[in-house]
Amino acid sequence: MKTYVAKKEDVKKDWYLIDAKDKVLGRLAVQIADILKGKNKVIYTPHVDTGDFVVVVNVEKMHFTGNKLLQKTYHRHSGYMGNAKSITLEEMMTKHPERVLMHAVKGMLPKSKLGRQMLKKLKVYKGSEHPHQAQTPKPIS
Repeated sequence: MKTYVAKKEDVKKDWYLIDAKDKVLGRLAVQIADILKGKNKVIYTPHVDTGDFVVVVNVEKMHFTGNKLLQKTYHRHSGYMGNAKSITLEEMMTKHPERVLMHAVKGMLPKSKLGRQMLKKLKVYKGSEHPHQAQTPKPIS
């Protein structure tokens, strides 16, 4: 018997809705990354995008373990001398809570074209409203 290799045409993409309220960031990011990769499907193939779309709402109500709100920092650099910038998790949650989850999930996906393609299937929103009702996403607890 030969190993089944999924093809792009064989993959059916579903939509899932996740409510981030009272969920821990890391555990939520792992769950989302597995769905985006397609690891929850029988036809999972590492070199084919077999994952589904994920819509996350209420991202501003996520929880963090330990003292991460004050101690965790995000760094970026423009490439110019002396232009390194740092921002704490607490500041990031007040300004852009969507980016916190996107950053965590991005680190759990492959660092390749396939990983960037998977990340495009993640839709993150503040509040409980989202513009994807037409796709009828299945809620996941």
